[in-house]
Amino acid sequence: MSKAATLLWPLRRSPALDWFVRMNHEQPYLDNLFDELCHKLVEDGLPITRATLNVRGLHPQFIGASVIWRDDGRPFEMRFISPADVEGPSFHNSPIKALYEGAEGVRQRLDMPVSGPQYGIYADLRAEGLVDYVARPLVGSDGRRHSMTFATAREGGFSTEDLFMIDDLMPLLAMAAEARVGRRITKTILETYVGKEAGLQILAGNIRRGVHEVIEAAVWIADLAHFSELVDRSPREEVLEVLDTFFDAMGKPIQDHGGEILKFIGDAVMCVFRLDSPDASQRALAAARDAYHAMEAIGQERRSRGLEPLGYGLGLHVGQVIFGNIGTQDRLDFTVIGPAVNEAARLERLSRTLSRHVVISDAFADQVGRDALIPLGQHQLRGRETPIDLFGLPEEEGNPWSYVV
Repeated sequence: MSKAATLLWPLRRSPALDWFVRMNHEQPYLDNLFDELCHKLVEDGLPITRATLNVRGLHPQFIGASVIWRDDGRPFEMRFISPADVEGPSFHNSPIKALYEGAEGVRQRLDMPVSGPQYGIYADLRAEGLVDYVARPLVGSDGRRHSMTFATAREGGFSTEDLFMIDDLMPLLAMAAEARVGRRITKTILETYVGKEAGLQILAGNIRRGVHEVIEAAVWIADLAHFSELVDRSPREEVLEVLDTFFDAMGKPIQDHGGEILKFIGDAVMCVFRLDSPDASQRALAAARDAYHAMEAIGQERRSRGLEPLGYGLGLHVGQVIFGNIGTQDRLDFTVIGPAVNEAARLERLSRTLSRHVVISDAFADQVGRDALIPLGQHQLRGRETPIDLFGLPEEEGNPWSYVV
């Protein structure tokens, strides 16, 4: 090591820390970085038998994640932490909670009497044959606290030099964790609010107005019936519950079958299935079927409570769309536009007169096979010079939907 490098990093004590300073940029994901770091530390003599990395983040369903590493050849294990997980007694009686609340560290020899709080995890660690436990906070520049723990089965536990190495690692890992957690949070926020593909486009820097691509896609547009009347006559809690119920029934099948939700427009949802795989239209049809069955189940549940089922229409079409960035100079939106989008919306509106929830175009039917669908006859779409054949789901035969205009 050069004299300059020694002056820049006088506390560097091991090849593992040297590797971390120089090479951690090669691992973009925090869980993989943690895994490789633990292996490097063991190679460098730190007697780690078990280690955990606990990070707090922003996600609609989870408040964080925990990575568990063991020195037994098994791959690391990742667990996502839900709000319910931090409400139970195991978290409230844990060193992780103490670290999050400001503790500077926890160290307990497990082969000796407990000298501080009797955390519940100690018994579990002893059962695994571990004799020493260390937990340290990883503090970011924004004050957000994550944590890391080490445990060993080596007789005598961690040495003073081992603890120095752990403490030297903490500020380095805190910086690496902050950058990666921030990137993960940004990605999650973008996926949550603009969709996966649009989020990737934004992260890639495609944020100038007019940036676009032309894609072939199956276009899905679904809309609740009588929503304006519901808003006028119902408490806002009921309105929001109905919206969430409808969007869950539509959104889960879309995501389960590989579609991308682009936007929620009031009480409507728009999504696309890119035709870059030969089964994309079949997946879009399977999603529509799943959504129909989900809404039927919701209708039965509402009838049991003396409520009307939720009316809705869903239009399925296929064609070329422009996927891109539109809006003002400083407020942009990733969306799809084009004749195929307009026709999907017109198909959805035809559900009112056809007493069908799902209305499918001839172009889409040709993609999946007309024999799999029920002919609904020829109908005129606004903007079309001639009528086109329309189709519905076999599931809706004998179960018409009376859409009162």
